[in-house]
Amino acid sequence: MIQSTNLPIGIFDSGVGGTSIWKEIVTLLPSESTIYLSDSANAPYGNKTKDKIIELSIKNTEILLEHNAKLIIVACNTATTNAIKVLREKYNVPFIGIEPAIKPAALKTTTKVIGILATKGTLNSKLFENTSSTIDQKIIRKEVTGTGLVELIENGKINSPEMTKLLRSYLIPLLNENADCLVLGCTHYPYLIPQIRNIVGHKIQIIDSGEAVARQTKAVLDKHQLLNLSNTNVKYEFFINKNKNVLKQLVSGKGITIHQKVF
Repeated sequence: MIQSTNLPIGIFDSGVGGTSIWKEIVTLLPSESTIYLSDSANAPYGNKTKDKIIELSIKNTEILLEHNAKLIIVACNTATTNAIKVLREKYNVPFIGIEPAIKPAALKTTTKVIGILATKGTLNSKLFENTSSTIDQKIIRKEVTGTGLVELIENGKINSPEMTKLLRSYLIPLLNENADCLVLGCTHYPYLIPQIRNIVGHKIQIIDSGEAVARQTKAVLDKHQLLNLSNTNVKYEFFINKNKNVLKQLVSGKGITIHQKVF
């Protein structure tokens, strides 16, 4: 186990979506440096085989370990649900995963109908199935595969007519089926909350995992005595293997460096 507290937190995602998690991390843990890998050249992971997702997750993990990451956040629901067990067995570093927040939604729903917007890879995973089986079986889960959403976000089309059309096709049926909670099962999707809210109004509670992941990260760092208590020389490095302009639109501020390179 790496013991130096001033080493960075590593974060990887299939693309830029995991920056929604990164923002929660730096808000809660402003003394921590981070290294973020945006594997946008391979986005989305959700339509890939389990073996391919594991292969990409191992590649990303090894790059972050080369940069001395003291903890790794798998900021991708698909990678978490398909690969995190393998990663934890293979590497001697703490991992934080991302799962759709089904349990909180199950506690909050009053209509007993919850919508889950996620990628195919997440919805078809064993971990998602196991988590789903633990909630009240009287609750109806309406699972929606968000085909095309990640690609539009990765191409800087968050507020495009194409995005609005796609989201309406996914969300209106949930309204018609009396869903009162919407679980965002992909770290890209929090960037769509304003669009989603325009479509569903306040008839549906929107639930994502960002804050919970940040709290869990803090708890694990504390447990392993890896919290950085010195708020000096904090750096935020980003690596992306596709056009970095979309990433530049999503993250900005002091200490940020964005590198575009093949990995």
